[in-house]
Amino acid sequence: MIKKLYLIAGEASGDARGAELMRALKEREHSLEFYGAGGREMRALGGEHFEDWADEAVVGLWDVLKKYGYFKRQFDRMLEDIRRIQPTALVLIDYPGFNLRLARAVKAKMPHIRIIDYISPQVWAWNRGRIPKMAKYLDLMLCIFPFEEPLYEESGLHTVYVGHPMLDSLEEKRTGGARDQRLVGLFPGSREKEVRKIFPVMIEAAQRARSVRGDLQFEASAASHQLADRMLAMLKQSGENEEFCAVSVRSSHQLMQHAVAGIVCSGTATLEAAFFGLPLCIVYKVAPLTWIVGKQLVKVPYLGMPNVLAKREIAREFLQSDATPEALSQEILRLVNDPYAREALQCELLAVIGSLGDRGAAKRASKAILDELYGM
Repeated sequence: MIKKLYLIAGEASGDARGAELMRALKEREHSLEFYGAGGREMRALGGEHFEDWADEAVVGLWDVLKKYGYFKRQFDRMLEDIRRIQPTALVLIDYPGFNLRLARAVKAKMPHIRIIDYISPQVWAWNRGRIPKMAKYLDLMLCIFPFEEPLYEESGLHTVYVGHPMLDSLEEKRTGGARDQRLVGLFPGSREKEVRKIFPVMIEAAQRARSVRGDLQFEASAASHQLADRMLAMLKQSGENEEFCAVSVRSSHQLMQHAVAGIVCSGTATLEAAFFGLPLCIVYKVAPLTWIVGKQLVKVPYLGMPNVLAKREIAREFLQSDATPEALSQEILRLVNDPYAREALQCELLAVIGSLGDRGAAKRASKAILDELYGM
């Protein structure tokens, strides 16, 4: 019998991981049919059976509340889709705020559908008490960090550690070029809200650093042309232009390999920077209400994933009120001026990446999914 899979990814990174997984699944089982919602890459593979909604991803409590109506409509539409299609399994890719709520609803209404979570939610950081509850409506958890597997297994949830998919996607993007000893990379995030909060601070930090080291050059990576336009407008408002800081679109991986140091917004980019050995400091700023709520929830001492994995602050973190232009400029000057500090940090980052295991996450995830389905 042909097996139908309904896959959901909620933002650009999840769309990329979902597309990798779909290709790996097709290699193992040609008869699979794909349905669901994701982004451009998943839609290119799934065709008309896929909704492209990944550009609507939001971060922060207030943003979610403002778009509640939109997400409620999508929730109801997907639930009805699943009821109509009756897939063999629902495969949820990251995006836990939406996906876990949908998983509960599907298990309650259609308990015969297997529910699989790929890229385990970081509940170990903000609410480990949710893990036993998740075990009641998930059938398989595919985790990407080695320390996650025992946490989920303790709850009785069948868990498979598949490794981090980043190791495959980034290996293909290595350039092998030399670093420019005068170039500092700025990575303000992939969402508009992040860029609006963080990029002005980065600009001022760059201005301060340039006043000390007049030969420094700066380049900022924008996730889209729209964000690049916003960033150029912010540069103009600060009295600068592209001669002071170039803004390039979708160039983060090249810049991480070319710059001598970088300021990186907390998120996936910090682990990508670690992969490429970029000496970095980590920055994050959100709306005050979001920060207050988040501080009550987060149960780990560090925000940047390289530090979480190292279990100590190997890359310095500047969060919320600590993310000042003065502090960031001082750290960048330290990294730029001290080759021993850069080399020590690069060694630490290399060890963190080594702890993630071998390449082949999507292939291992596809095998685990098919083992789950055919072992039903």
